Amino acid sequence: MPTAGIAGMTMNYVDAGAGGGGPPVLLLHAFPLHSGMWQPQLDALRGRHRLIVPDLKGFGASDAPDDESAYSMANYADEVAALLAALEVEEVVVVGLSMGGYVAFSLLDRHRPLVTALVLADTRAGRDSEEVLERRKAQQQRVREQGTMAVIDTLVDTLLSEHTQELRPEVVVEARRLMDNPPAGFVGGLEAMKTRPDVTTRLGSIDVPTLVLVGDHDEPSPPEVARAMHEQIPGSRFAVLPNAGHLTNLEVPDAFNQALGDFVSDL
Repeated sequence: MPTAGIAGMTMNYVDAGAGGGGPPVLLLHAFPLHSGMWQPQLDALRGRHRLIVPDLKGFGASDAPDDESAYSMANYADEVAALLAALEVEEVVVVGLSMGGYVAFSLLDRHRPLVTALVLADTRAGRDSEEVLERRKAQQQRVREQGTMAVIDTLVDTLLSEHTQELRPEVVVEARRLMDNPPAGFVGGLEAMKTRPDVTTRLGSIDVPTLVLVGDHDEPSPPEVARAMHEQIPGSRFAVLPNAGHLTNLEVPDAFNQALGDFVSDL
């Protein structure tokens, strides 16, 4: 996999597919996974689109600095924009799932000319509640003291639906593998999520084609949250994917790929 020197760090990424006439697609991964989570989409779409899939800072094979202040949605967005510039890509369809959605919002805010369309999957526009903030702080401390495995078990239960856990054990194994990232990335990603801005008031000004996707059993970003977001984004599309939790692209890849493919084909 290629790497690029971006903002003083090494960023790992996948650049796959020749394009086939469709617009390039940027895939931004969830916390605490890495670019490998998008393999089902790479398999399905690489014949029609150029797919650019970075490991955000702290995840996969990208650098994972120990300095927590290096991690923010703004920094993630700027680093992704720098990668696109290095690849001479001027416009992309931005697909962000969970934390990737937070980065997508920041990319739209800070680098609007890059974004030709937007897919917001299993994410939310609002900030964390006090309860979630306290949980993130506790997870950071647990990782510092005990390592990442201390939180991965809990995250698997939270991010995957009961349907997936009971009937698709191979997805559970794969999710655990994809969560095997540096402790600094866990702590930094949690810091970035804790400090992200509330963009709810900006939803009405989104002026690119937008698709909102959510799993019907998503706990962190439930369907009612996704629907409310869709209702505030002018002209957006909305789809609930059955038998899925928070990681819809892994849990129900066929349904996810169908929704994504149809949306991008209509651009």
